[in-house]
Amino acid sequence: MTMTNLLGLLVLLLGGLTLVAADQGYEGYRIYEVTPQNAVQGKLLHQLSLEGFDFLSESRLPGRPSRVIVSPAQLETFETVLRGQQLAHTLVNDNLGASIAEEFALRQLQRRLSPITGKGRLSTERYYTHEEIINYIDDLADRFPRRVFVKTVGWSFERRVLKTITITNGDGRSGKKVIFMDGGFHAREWISPAAVLYVIDQLVEQFEQNADLLEDYDWVIIPLVNADGYEHSQSSTLSRMWRKTRQPYTYAGQTCYGADPNRNFGFHWNEEGASSNPCADTYAGPTPFSEPETIVVRDLMHSLADRGVMYLTIHSYGNYILYPWGWTSDLPDTWEDLDAVARTGAEAIEAATGTVYTYGSSTNVLYIAAGASDDYGFYAGFNISITMELTGAGSIGFNPPVTRIDEFVTETWIGIRAMAEKLIEIY
Repeated sequence: MTMTNLLGLLVLLLGGLTLVAADQGYEGYRIYEVTPQNAVQGKLLHQLSLEGFDFLSESRLPGRPSRVIVSPAQLETFETVLRGQQLAHTLVNDNLGASIAEEFALRQLQRRLSPITGKGRLSTERYYTHEEIINYIDDLADRFPRRVFVKTVGWSFERRVLKTITITNGDGRSGKKVIFMDGGFHAREWISPAAVLYVIDQLVEQFEQNADLLEDYDWVIIPLVNADGYEHSQSSTLSRMWRKTRQPYTYAGQTCYGADPNRNFGFHWNEEGASSNPCADTYAGPTPFSEPETIVVRDLMHSLADRGVMYLTIHSYGNYILYPWGWTSDLPDTWEDLDAVARTGAEAIEAATGTVYTYGSSTNVLYIAAGASDDYGFYAGFNISITMELTGAGSIGFNPPVTRIDEFVTETWIGIRAMAEKLIEIY
């Protein structure tokens, strides 16, 4: 069957399906691991992601598995596609709702066992709320006033404060080069803010061990971009898999919430890899920068561009270190510098822990996704722009157990530190 005929069949199969609102819960939902054996099957999986199937991880590379959530309403169609295209697959979770309920019960127990009792360092023993994260960076600014500066840079749609923490070595020199970093773009990726908090800890609390990274560079960090979505994903078992922001949009007589902030940037906005359907997880928004959270990141990029050397955004999951472009398979003119930094991070992690990270341009390694923040950061003037997709774990992939948070964030720091060292060497 040709690709044209295949996609035509897919449209017919999906025509009767309605996107299921995430807040209806996940009882009876399944997770499948599907491995494309060729480029045609890889393109088919990507088309499914644009037609309402929620991919937890997605790869266009033959032989590399993707994981997808399948609702009860989608199951018959999905199994028809699997049989018709002889797609290699494994059922890895037969009831997502039960897995989420178990995770929430364990999380509540952990919060009772490991409460925040006052100021000081955050442990890696649990995931923290937006309020706890903001209180932590405010406390750092109080305790290290010569080296740490916290600034309110905006507000989410639901009026949660968005702050940056700027980390210096305290020598008072102005005009240093900048590494701009963020986490928590996608709500359900809880390990992302956790990893960013660990980076902050290493640069501030463990300054003596990492002073070389702050000699000629300041680090400007937003630990949690999508504060509304993150809080929503922590609020109930019904919303654990929430991905987007929380601004409401009306579509076909129903209200759907949020846009994908990593499709909302105004560079090749709403091209391939993004959706125009407000109910889809990859909804690009009604206009570029429709979300207040992406406006904050955009404005910071432009305000830092004259000093900005690297933009680094932390996501999960998939073991990737990616660089532009995400909107096309073409490579930037300076791709060799991008590749050198990404390769250095991947090699450092593998040497230290044995974990293998795949590195390369987003479209060629993973899939096309226009309107992403890393493409925009590179377009805005940062020499190096990197998306790091961290290791997945747990019954869902986005839920590494709290007992493994320390393992994952320390591994991530190994890669980030190596990339920063390479950046300093090149620039």
